[in-house]
Amino acid sequence: DLIKGGNWPNAANIDPSSFVDALFQTHVFDTTGAELSINNGIDLSNKGGLVWLKSRSNAVDHELFDTERGVNKILYSNATTASTSSSLSLTSFNTNGFTLNNNLNANVNNRQSVAWTFRKQPKFFDVVTYTGTGSAQAISHSLNSTVGMIAVKRTDTTGNWAVYHRGANGGTDPEDYHAGFNLADEFANNAGYWNDTAPTTTQFTVGDDNNVNASSGTYVAYLFAHNNNDGGFGESEDQDIIKCGYYTGNTSTKPSIDLGFEPQWLMIKNASSANQDWQIVDNIRGLYNGTGVSGSGGVQDARLRPNQTNAEETTFGIIDITPTGFKIGPDNLDETNKNGDTIVYMAIRRGGMETPTTPSDVFAIDQGINQSSADTQVFDAGFPVDILFRTRPNTTYNNLWLTRLTGESRYLLSNSNAAEQSTAYGNRFDSNTGIISQTTFDWSQHYAWMWKRARGFCDVVTYSGTGSARTVSHNLDAVPEMMWIKMRSSTQNWAVYHKGANDGTDPEDYGLELNSSSAEFNTATYFNDTAPTSTVFTVGNGGAVNSSGETYVAFLFASISGLCKIGSYTGNSSSTQDIDCGFTNGAKMVILKQASHSEAWEIYDTTRGLVAGNDYRLRLNTDAAQATNSDFIDPLDSGFTAVADSNFDGRRYIFYAIANDPS
Repeated sequence: DLIKGGNWPNAANIDPSSFVDALFQTHVFDTTGAELSINNGIDLSNKGGLVWLKSRSNAVDHELFDTERGVNKILYSNATTASTSSSLSLTSFNTNGFTLNNNLNANVNNRQSVAWTFRKQPKFFDVVTYTGTGSAQAISHSLNSTVGMIAVKRTDTTGNWAVYHRGANGGTDPEDYHAGFNLADEFANNAGYWNDTAPTTTQFTVGDDNNVNASSGTYVAYLFAHNNNDGGFGESEDQDIIKCGYYTGNTSTKPSIDLGFEPQWLMIKNASSANQDWQIVDNIRGLYNGTGVSGSGGVQDARLRPNQTNAEETTFGIIDITPTGFKIGPDNLDETNKNGDTIVYMAIRRGGMETPTTPSDVFAIDQGINQSSADTQVFDAGFPVDILFRTRPNTTYNNLWLTRLTGESRYLLSNSNAAEQSTAYGNRFDSNTGIISQTTFDWSQHYAWMWKRARGFCDVVTYSGTGSARTVSHNLDAVPEMMWIKMRSSTQNWAVYHKGANDGTDPEDYGLELNSSSAEFNTATYFNDTAPTSTVFTVGNGGAVNSSGETYVAFLFASISGLCKIGSYTGNSSSTQDIDCGFTNGAKMVILKQASHSEAWEIYDTTRGLVAGNDYRLRLNTDAAQATNSDFIDPLDSGFTAVADSNFDGRRYIFYAIANDPS
């Protein structure tokens, strides 16, 4: 059973298998043709699981490896081929991932590839091998939960894949139906596959068809759970991480599916019509929200087809993900939204379920490199980046804000009220460790501040305006203490909420503007005079936050003891003030603003220089070069020190600080 955690935030007292990050990963990589170890933090050698590989850049087979069949043994989701062996393929399952050699489609020199890794875990995923009998038999499994989907493949000879899905036939007697991973056909009624017998929490049944149960034939089965408020994952031990469901296609209303969580990975199949390919999308390769453009005119979702060899396609906006599920995007494809058809899916929850304890796991600052070739990483974070702030501090330059959720190359300016724009320099998020540039460029004068979404730390939400006060769901799983909201589709000022506004008294009645030095002001149009909660925030009827038909993005931040702090203080010009943030090794970054008076948003950090003396002071609301001729704050182990000469009497300051890693 799932090992429960406790006594958080002591990480030693909670089992990694409580979180989706330890059970599933999408990992993208560039190949050299040499041996390659993929370190994704998933323990395959002790726990077991499945590795699914595909070259993104080339039309070649999907390659599947599992710990039950062992290393070097390949299956292809797009083919009927039996399990084949190669000593130069996947050569080891490791405690933190796996190792590849060069006799693989996904590891030929100079290719872009992806690996999806599923770890065995009750209520998530299981791998089972068995021998056929020729007559109906029950096969034991260890999911210990509702079975959402099963994929069976004969391994000793050729044969079609056989897939069970609980949503087949609109969820009515789905055990009577089957489809094939390698086929584009609809789900068909045939008792020979599952013997018209529904799977249970401990076993599934196969009939007499050779694809699932030929006498003496050998088989492997991949089983995926369906959580229905019974997953038991997360710090609170009450979260779901995987759902297998269905919806009915409707090109007019475009279905919106409530999962109860934001997905990071989706497999989708039209179950009712023939010639409909399987689809896989994920948020690492590119699953973008609210471009408002169909076809090839915008930034589109990156999809692969399990039943085809096709290279990755980025020609359609298929899906928009939401904080609680997903909805059909701007493009209506028959594969994902044919009128009246049953569409089945498997969805896996986005990571970041656990509260971070080490700053560098979720925040990084890096100076860029002089890029010598296109499509290479130019900023290193050490983690998949969800929010990127990029600028060139030493000269007049715009302050660009980009997010994984809104798409590569699309940015907003904190020094402007302009609508979302696109950059020709192509800052891409499809990396597990930083930011890639698709255009050769000298980035050495550029700096990047990078955030990873995580419980209680930060979140990103996109939504569409209604013109009337409304709530917007989020996944911060904590009460937001600071929020930045920007209209993407047209010109509007940034709207800022900060818990320190009005000296902390009814801060939801007040607003600030990130692109302006203006002081705080009382307005109900921003947050409808309603405090945010751990699940929703409220927007009023103001154009900056909620104009009908316009699209928006919101950045949400909160404090975590010892890691980051959002707070306020009152200035005192006669003496320095030590601002205690609860840190042990000082602040890595401080964003500071006078809330009671008109003054710039200023950012300080240790990468450019936060010292006991003149600091490198950059202003978020202007495109001016950083100043280096004044001393505003000094280092302090517990946070930072406000220097007397720049600390005006009686004026209220708000701040956002992130700690250095403990020494």
